[in-house]
Amino acid sequence: MFADMVERAKNDGARSQTLSRGIQVLELLAAAERPRSIDEIAADLGVHRSIVYRIVRTLEDHRLVARDSAGRCAPGAGLAVLAHGVARDLQSVAVPELAAVAADLAMTSFVVVHDHGECITLASVEPRRAAGTVAEHPGTRHPLEHGAPGVALLALLGAEGLGEDVATRVAEARRQGYATSRDEVIPGLSSVAVPIPSRGSCAAVAVVYVSSDREPAELAERLQVAANAIGAQVG
Repeated sequence: MFADMVERAKNDGARSQTLSRGIQVLELLAAAERPRSIDEIAADLGVHRSIVYRIVRTLEDHRLVARDSAGRCAPGAGLAVLAHGVARDLQSVAVPELAAVAADLAMTSFVVVHDHGECITLASVEPRRAAGTVAEHPGTRHPLEHGAPGVALLALLGAEGLGEDVATRVAEARRQGYATSRDEVIPGLSSVAVPIPSRGSCAAVAVVYVSSDREPAELAERLQVAANAIGAQVG
């Protein structure tokens, strides 16, 4: 019986490792700017290409990965089905507000949420008629303590255990009602973010830009209108 238990534990561990690697493959492809080859994915994961090939074939069977004629991999259409219900209410409510902010401020606007200790972009909208705008792709993530969007989330979550400097910034964000940053996540870029008042999720609305004649407080005022509108609809 003991031997059977050990064998089952080994099998469960193998299955968990395979699942973990499959998720890693999907994360790599989602973050990549172009389709990736089997060899490139294997190098990123630090495993043999045969392991990646088996994982990709399984994901391909479920339409979670698509391969082109050269065998390069990209996210598959099946991911859209899985993602359909993920933060659906927040995303669907936020996009019209983001579009209005982007048009009013001529800046890229986006919504971020808290995900396992990181700040992740859920949705973004770029202004239609503005030169030199900054792209903020959904799925982009970074530590909470870096950048205005993460600090705005920490204003909702709390900054326990993250150090005195972070705690000071979070306290200032709570006092002002918004957070600011420059040169933190990407050199040369500034951001202003406002927490979204909602019982249903920990989220914030933000803009990112290279330069602006407007003061951060003015940008935050417009973001607060959007945050209130989103929060009121999400609940």
